[in-house]
Amino acid sequence: MTARILVVDDDRAHMTMLVAMLGSWGYEVDTADDGAMAVARVRERAYDVVLTDVRMAEVDGIEALRRIKSYNPYLPVLIMTAYSSVDVAVQALKAGALDYLHKPLDFDELRQGLTRALEQGMAHRSVLVSRGEADPVSEMIGDSPPMRELAAMIRAVAPSEASVLILGESGTGKELVAKALHEGSPRKARQLVTVNCAALAENLLESELFGHEKGAYTGAQRQRDGRFVQADGGTLFLDEIGEMAPALQAKLLRALQQGEVQRLGSDRSIRVDVRVLAATNRDLEAEVRAGGFREDLYYRLNVIALRVPALRERPEDIPLLAKHFLHRFAQRNSKTYRGFTPRVMDLMLHYDWPGNVRELENVVERAVILSPGEFVTENDLPANMREAEKPVNGPAVGLSLEDAEREAIARTLEQVGNNKSEAARVLGVTRVTLRSKMKKFGLDS
Repeated sequence: MTARILVVDDDRAHMTMLVAMLGSWGYEVDTADDGAMAVARVRERAYDVVLTDVRMAEVDGIEALRRIKSYNPYLPVLIMTAYSSVDVAVQALKAGALDYLHKPLDFDELRQGLTRALEQGMAHRSVLVSRGEADPVSEMIGDSPPMRELAAMIRAVAPSEASVLILGESGTGKELVAKALHEGSPRKARQLVTVNCAALAENLLESELFGHEKGAYTGAQRQRDGRFVQADGGTLFLDEIGEMAPALQAKLLRALQQGEVQRLGSDRSIRVDVRVLAATNRDLEAEVRAGGFREDLYYRLNVIALRVPALRERPEDIPLLAKHFLHRFAQRNSKTYRGFTPRVMDLMLHYDWPGNVRELENVVERAVILSPGEFVTENDLPANMREAEKPVNGPAVGLSLEDAEREAIARTLEQVGNNKSEAARVLGVTRVTLRSKMKKFGLDS
């Protein structure tokens, strides 16, 4: 079957030349003269490769690349640029480009790039069809620009053998990123082995990583393989790598450089084939400058750096995450929920989330356990979240007691979707009393 290529360029002369050249090579060619048109074309018709310029008047090539990858992450995209800028190249590769080509084009280089792109596209299709594999980022919830960019980087980096350093605050989901990288790699059939470097003392962590011989230290009653050996052929994820002691950093570096480990108490080396992923919430560059982290180990681990955004940087993902956690914990606790009241969601959207996604998960779990109604209400949230905006949302100063009571009832009914039983529970009155008050204040219509 003839491969179909979409050429995107606002330079008419250059586009005409490319169309003629690609046609002579046996490709079917469509064209678009700006990024927005290219995205529309990709949504209308299936292509095998997109070849796009960077500098265009309306939507540029990098933005078009992001939108195309968001729509179809498996469509190979080659970037053309007349500007031999490292920044442009890095930007393009981060956004998911397979490669970039300099103008004026070297036709041999172009042909090789297209061949490589078509081979990659065929590999993706055959893997998906023959194995029924899911997208490696399918468990990562979020549709915000930072999360779409992270997902595109994971898809691009996962199939490689490169070491990856995953950066981000505590609770952002760095372990989930490591899992996605493993699931998208050729190593997925073997183990993903995780070690928390902050959870063990230095001597215990060394034994955990490399193993030990019987009698190597007090309490070592039998020979034990370390995590490197357990991860042989698979992936080793070193969480909180910034907490590792300097002496152990040197031994880890040696293991990574030589592809060999030695059990404690042994003089025999064991060959291991392991891809290493590492994560930290520390600023490792600053640690290197301060002498707390080895510079050579830092560069060995930081072949590719992926930064996981904090939850406050992607507030549009909060409703999606909250709904996901609500469904999970409702099932686990055999409860039924219709959702969150508008007030609760407003508080969630305006809260700073210092504990990130992990804190949101804990808040929703707590609410599910405590709330007896169909909606999660403000009273089901922790006190620090409820008190954050109390002055703003309390009754206005100067209202009569009767008007304040009417406002409280009206606001509560709105928050719980006019569910009278839930409103009565939130207000701390009986259903009969609530109906009487609603009638009195004209809220029963």
